[in-house]
Amino acid sequence: MEKIWLKNYPPGVPAEIDYRQYGSIGALFEASAAKFRDRPAYHNMGKTISFGELDRLARAFGAWLQARGLAKGARVAVMMPNCLQYPACIFGVLRAGCTVVNVNPLYTARELEYQLKDSGAEVIVILENFAHVLQEVIARTPIKHVVIAALGDLLGPKGLLVNFVLRSVKKMVPAYDLPNAQRFNAVIAEGERGTLRASDVGHEDVAFLQYTGGTTGVSKGAALVHRNILANLEQSAAWLMPFLGEQPQIIITALPLYHIFSLTANCLFMTKLGGCNILITNPRDIPGFVKELGKHKFTIITGVNTLFNALLNHPDFAKLDFSSLRVSLGGGMAVQQAVAERWKKVTGVTLVEAYGLSETSPAATINPLDIKEYNGAIGLPISSTEVSIRGDDAKEVPLGQAGEVCIRGPQVMAGYWQRPDETAKVMTPDGFFCTGDIGIMDDKGFVRIVDRKKDMIVVSGFKVFPNEVENVVAMHP
Repeated sequence: MEKIWLKNYPPGVPAEIDYRQYGSIGALFEASAAKFRDRPAYHNMGKTISFGELDRLARAFGAWLQARGLAKGARVAVMMPNCLQYPACIFGVLRAGCTVVNVNPLYTARELEYQLKDSGAEVIVILENFAHVLQEVIARTPIKHVVIAALGDLLGPKGLLVNFVLRSVKKMVPAYDLPNAQRFNAVIAEGERGTLRASDVGHEDVAFLQYTGGTTGVSKGAALVHRNILANLEQSAAWLMPFLGEQPQIIITALPLYHIFSLTANCLFMTKLGGCNILITNPRDIPGFVKELGKHKFTIITGVNTLFNALLNHPDFAKLDFSSLRVSLGGGMAVQQAVAERWKKVTGVTLVEAYGLSETSPAATINPLDIKEYNGAIGLPISSTEVSIRGDDAKEVPLGQAGEVCIRGPQVMAGYWQRPDETAKVMTPDGFFCTGDIGIMDDKGFVRIVDRKKDMIVVSGFKVFPNEVENVVAMHP
């Protein structure tokens, strides 16, 4: 397979990357924390914490986990929206040599029980707003330790007010009974009195269990090893740095950090760059979101089509100052042309589409950042990545023909957690991951997704893809 896309790479982007600079994500975090100690790392609800403070919190949480006797590779579930405790917890888990299990806070009791059992998580950190859901199922799970966080924990004096309003005024914390649970701040205080021991975690150890419906529907944990994430961060840096340069970045993080797109592109990538994440805890509150945007000279925003559309439909969004904005990155779902055109008109910045999956850590393809207009493509395969479009016979189809998008590269998962049968269904003998997405590659190497493999309408013998219909509908005023 000829890598035709390489000829169309933006200037300065290498064909291959080397992810071996760091032995683990924890090592990368420690290097960044030392280098960017005084820089702001996260901002949420009016409170900013520096890389130095985040280092202290993560170190304390990691030490607390080790003091509980958690072995290397033990799974720790984290069930929180975007708040300051989230990065403190995941970096603590990784530095302690354990594995992060990201849990969607909106899960029902049934979904939560399934994921905790399947992952074998021993510890869960959960926002108190969702503790009642855990109470329903905890007896049937392997959970031994529960840490309960409140939204105001790390917000300083203001946090007391935030917690009072959520609990007493808005009644957003349903009653729960988890007798042996510990509070987040008490856990941090206890951890600070201990010591974090260095763990011998390497490239092939599992860093994250990222649950996904995958290509078949039953929820499975994509086992992402440290190498997968480190490689994807190098690939992202290789693509973005020639365009962004060296100045500190401020990224708007409205997509939940427990989702692979936001986890890698926002949380982990800004760790590598020394950038600051502006955490939006409730992006569904669009007026509040737009007001928060007005307080920051942000340089990057990531999102999904529905989020961009909701922002554009708020009257105050167009009044914001977009002079610092360099990159608008859309992923997670198809960006619609009508939304992309309005975004460019309002912000002056092209909405750049990228593509990836939980199984690919996630980035696999991205458009050049200097494209002038939305092009309907998901971009070119990124450095050290091969994309092969294959027919039902598993053979590559000619350029311009539709087939299943298959991906090979260092960011492709180790497999589905404890499901060799499911892993075998999606991995080819030559190491490609079969995405279940139908795409077409053109003669320049740009890939377009035309649909899901199992989601197709046939009209008079012709195949019609649902997103074609949706695109036409979206153009109607």
